Amino acid sequence: MTSANYDRQNLRLSAAQEAQCTDFLQHLVQTPSLSGQEASVARIVATEMQRLGFQSVHTDRIGNVIGRYGQSGGPILLLNGHMDTVNVGDLSAWKHDPFGGEIIDQKLYGRGSVDMKGPLAAMLHGIGILIAQGVPLPGEVVVVAVVQEEPTEGMAMRVLVEEEGLRPDWVILGEPTLMQISRGQRGRMEIRVATMGRSCHASTPEKGDNALYEAARLIFGVEILNARLMEDAVLGKGSIAVTHLATVAGSRNAIPDRCDLVIDRRLTLGETALRALAEIEALLQREDVRGRVNTGYYRSTSYTGYHTEGPEVYPAWLLAADNPLLLQTSASLEKSLATRPQVRTWGFSTDGVYTMGEAGIPTVGFGPGDDMLAHTADEHIALAQVFDASRAYAHLSIDLLNYLSTHTLS
Repeated sequence: MTSANYDRQNLRLSAAQEAQCTDFLQHLVQTPSLSGQEASVARIVATEMQRLGFQSVHTDRIGNVIGRYGQSGGPILLLNGHMDTVNVGDLSAWKHDPFGGEIIDQKLYGRGSVDMKGPLAAMLHGIGILIAQGVPLPGEVVVVAVVQEEPTEGMAMRVLVEEEGLRPDWVILGEPTLMQISRGQRGRMEIRVATMGRSCHASTPEKGDNALYEAARLIFGVEILNARLMEDAVLGKGSIAVTHLATVAGSRNAIPDRCDLVIDRRLTLGETALRALAEIEALLQREDVRGRVNTGYYRSTSYTGYHTEGPEVYPAWLLAADNPLLLQTSASLEKSLATRPQVRTWGFSTDGVYTMGEAGIPTVGFGPGDDMLAHTADEHIALAQVFDASRAYAHLSIDLLNYLSTHTLS
């Protein structure tokens, strides 16, 4: 039997495999993995890939775990998931242990269950279905569990493509979509602003120049600017928000001579980082505020000790409605899930900022779980969706690689 005429009904997790998938997901959730601290989860993922029978499993220089199955030398489909999570936040807001992996009413609770250890478990066990049944592929499916996606999305994928030399033909991001398809997202950048004043004793504020008051005028201008930003017909309007403010002064009874602000800027199609910076510069001039404007810059060291750094700029991306990847993904999911998936976009940022936004590799998103639960207290995922997604990833691997092997893409 070739993969082109396989029996779809048989490509699903058995009861025993569902139990193994659940145990694996519980183990992932019970193991904390903040960004830069993914070592323990990486070992768990690599061990599970080996147990499932991936033909090749290795960890790259930055700590991404890469498992391969299929025929080398042909087209490559990459399934992307990240191992890191955000912190738990206010522990008192949780009714369930964020690292307990509790299962209640067939929903598994815990930090990262949706974003995105549930989807990652579905990816591994979806390919495990193919391996267990010996389904031949006319190319390779590569499952990549990446590091540090939460603070610097796309960075680990850049290392994988540009430094490790893995160049897939198509990419599926497993970020949660409620089993729908995402074809893009707005970009984002971090802008740092410092407003400048002149310090004096707080008992005689008229003798100084309060940098905090300068910042207040700027913040008011930012709020007005938010309503005037560009809008794209699919991705929607750009947005801007001040998310952090800190003063610099000799003491709390001194007028601050500097105020540092962090601005979260979401970029829709047609907006650029240079344009966004120019808008803030124009605000400073209009409000007569003395200050400096810079792009945020990250410096990061992975759990393997690998250092990366770069500007906090992540471009918007949108896959065309008639792109073969989108059409073939929709057709495959309609068959495997017996329902036509909706096509949507994400409100948050993903590794697609690099794969599609910079590298130009056709990319879509598909994953189990409600993305509205990501980063929330009592984050949870329905196990039935994880199992259904496993089946869908198996079918997608076959359908997309068969299409790639018989079509020349421009």
